[in-house]
Amino acid sequence: MAGKWAILAGVALATLATAAHAETSSAVRRHADRIAGLQAPASILVDQWGVPHIRAASEHDAFFLQGWNAARDRLWQIDLWRKRGLGLLSASFGPAYADQDRAARLFLYRGDMAAEWAAYGAKAQSRAEAFVAGVNAYVAQVRAGRQPLPVEFTLTHSQPDDWKAEDVVRIRSHALSRNADSEVARARVACAAGPGPQGLAADRLRRKLEPAWTTKVPAGLDPCVVPADVLKDYELATRDVSFAALGKTAAADPPTDTALAAMTDKASAEGSNNWVIGPGRTATGRPLLANDPHRSLGVPSLRYIVHLKAPGLDVIGAGEPALPGVSVGHNEAIAFGLTIFAIDQEDLYVYDLNPANPRQYRYAGRWEDMQVAHETIPVKDGPPREVELLFTRHGPVVRLDAAGHHAFAVRTVWGEPGTSAYFGSIDYMDAQDWAGFQHSMARWGAPSENLVFASTAGDIGWIAAGRAPVRPNWDGLMPVPGDGRYEWKGSLDAGQLPSEHDPARGWFASANEMNLPDGYPIAERKVGFEWSDPTRIHRIKQVLAANVHVSVADAMALQMDPTSAEAGRLVALLKPLTASDPDAAAGLALLQGWDGAEPVNSAAAALYELWAVKVLGPATVAVATPPAARALVGAGSLDAVITLLEAPDSSLGPDPKAARDRILLSSLAEAVRQTRGLLGPDPARWSWGALHKATFRPAVAALADPSLAAQMSVGPLQVRGSASTPAAATWRPSDFAAVAGASYRMVVDVGNWDASVAVNTPGQSGDPFNPHYRDLFPLWAGGDYFPLAFSDAAVDAAARDEFDLTPGG
Repeated sequence: MAGKWAILAGVALATLATAAHAETSSAVRRHADRIAGLQAPASILVDQWGVPHIRAASEHDAFFLQGWNAARDRLWQIDLWRKRGLGLLSASFGPAYADQDRAARLFLYRGDMAAEWAAYGAKAQSRAEAFVAGVNAYVAQVRAGRQPLPVEFTLTHSQPDDWKAEDVVRIRSHALSRNADSEVARARVACAAGPGPQGLAADRLRRKLEPAWTTKVPAGLDPCVVPADVLKDYELATRDVSFAALGKTAAADPPTDTALAAMTDKASAEGSNNWVIGPGRTATGRPLLANDPHRSLGVPSLRYIVHLKAPGLDVIGAGEPALPGVSVGHNEAIAFGLTIFAIDQEDLYVYDLNPANPRQYRYAGRWEDMQVAHETIPVKDGPPREVELLFTRHGPVVRLDAAGHHAFAVRTVWGEPGTSAYFGSIDYMDAQDWAGFQHSMARWGAPSENLVFASTAGDIGWIAAGRAPVRPNWDGLMPVPGDGRYEWKGSLDAGQLPSEHDPARGWFASANEMNLPDGYPIAERKVGFEWSDPTRIHRIKQVLAANVHVSVADAMALQMDPTSAEAGRLVALLKPLTASDPDAAAGLALLQGWDGAEPVNSAAAALYELWAVKVLGPATVAVATPPAARALVGAGSLDAVITLLEAPDSSLGPDPKAARDRILLSSLAEAVRQTRGLLGPDPARWSWGALHKATFRPAVAALADPSLAAQMSVGPLQVRGSASTPAAATWRPSDFAAVAGASYRMVVDVGNWDASVAVNTPGQSGDPFNPHYRDLFPLWAGGDYFPLAFSDAAVDAAARDEFDLTPGG
């Protein structure tokens, strides 16, 4: 197995200007620096994989150096994170970003900061302050010419800013959002398809509701007043930063139902896998924890691996580089990981406006004034922009329709204390046992998560955690009138969400599926109804249930498993069919005996993915959905489409089974023709990897010359799997590029910490000229890992750079 962990010296990618890795010696390169704000001598050992191991004399210095090191490796990334989140892009990049800045400011936390800090535990504020001081110390060194200015700042003619501790937690718009976009789409489907139950029935192929649930249009809501562009500000606030518009006037995106469907599809593409196995079912007799959080893929990586060690603190794992602490990893006593647990944490409210005063909305039978915040957005090379931000009692106003006398606001848990995304890990990473972990998770706010746990005492557990609004008289699936009839009544207590400790089966796994236990009182506790489809968890459970001696290597293999349970469902529908159409017959020949595995060399996988994602869904929607709603439903949810095809009903016509078979065969024939056009006439020469590749290119590369743009880009490499396999690799329909998947993979041998493994992608560094910018990319794409060194001896053996740091200026 050690061979699978080694990066071969001299590995090169044709499009890259530097080798993927060039380690030829174990000699440690030493660097010395004096840092203002550091309280005592400390060191950072960077191992051969680019992982920094921070050794400090105090907790303050450990978090101070985490901030300093995050800036050393990722200054451009974290500075852009802050500017985007606070609405300060225009100050650095010009007037094209003013609308995005205004939108971001709508979703900042604006409540009491004392309550905010207290919500995360006793150490949250001091740790954030130390982290930010470290970032600022590095920024000061850059300004003084003692550290290099990253090339991205030169490309954009900008400079890094100083931070405040509150910046870390006030930013909310980087969190994974929940179902506001789906509420809008459902309302517009109901409008397009007509009043009554048939309107909402048309939505069933767009999103499958679980547990089984029938929604209805809330009393007082006219779904037809909800415009397609109602979430334009919401989308602006949560989007990534593009540099295509730098120096230009920003153009508004067209407000179309197709764009809304794409927004919903993008949100549903992100997920994660995790599992935890008790000592009775592992090869070592110790617990094992595995986690691979999935998000949009890019460079630099969303995640950053770090090791923090000081008296009373010893923790390693991955987090987001702009945040202090570790969210997926382990300390000396416990391991922890997370996946999204889909609590519905937001609602869209619709208001009637006072015709005589569009800043007043009807609430409880009277006109209520909106709150108005006047802010100045600084603009580079232009006059500052004065803006008004409007708020109702429920949240920020994202659309004002003065002519139609309606306003729309988003209510979200983001506005409540304690809901800064992932910052709650600042507390649970200290836990030493199940009771301490439970205590920390009781105050977890956002995003809502399946948190898994394992300890050196041998116990394992799962906690579903997150702020869960109580909706006493509606289900959260559609917009609601903001007139007082639809109010949250607090949140569920932590004990009202499911959890398990030492389950009898000996293991637990999650993959964003609907995992409320049987008998959960969903009508009383309407946690949420829109979950990821269960294909990944079906395969994970199948593998774990069959193995009573799971090893670290087995867990690695399962994280990289390219088998699609969803494909198995469709293959079962194809097996009894015959076809006179030669193209359909060719497709049947390739898929009827296929096992659903999607390695890069699979011809069947290439045909299947094109068919299932690009052809079958639209073909089914075209038959089963009223024409007026088809743009909103798009290709539909594949799980919902397959569910209908497995049990065809009258929506497909008078002979549902015959219609189902026609859809299967005609769409398969079309997929064969499209695959031939892409890969040639001979199916024996087709392969999934020829289509499905990962190429990472930062947005700012749009400003670089061709040579630098190539240096900043990583890939392409062929990638196994798809959105429906444990080896998650969601692809873009326009070009098959892998765009979402595992941002970080980790398998922890609990108690034998140095036997744990991990991989980031494409590398730890944000500097395109640093070997650690891309050295992990071949491992990630190929399914390999490196040892996650934890003990002093293991860290010392793996170290390649040592920073000896002392207080001073």
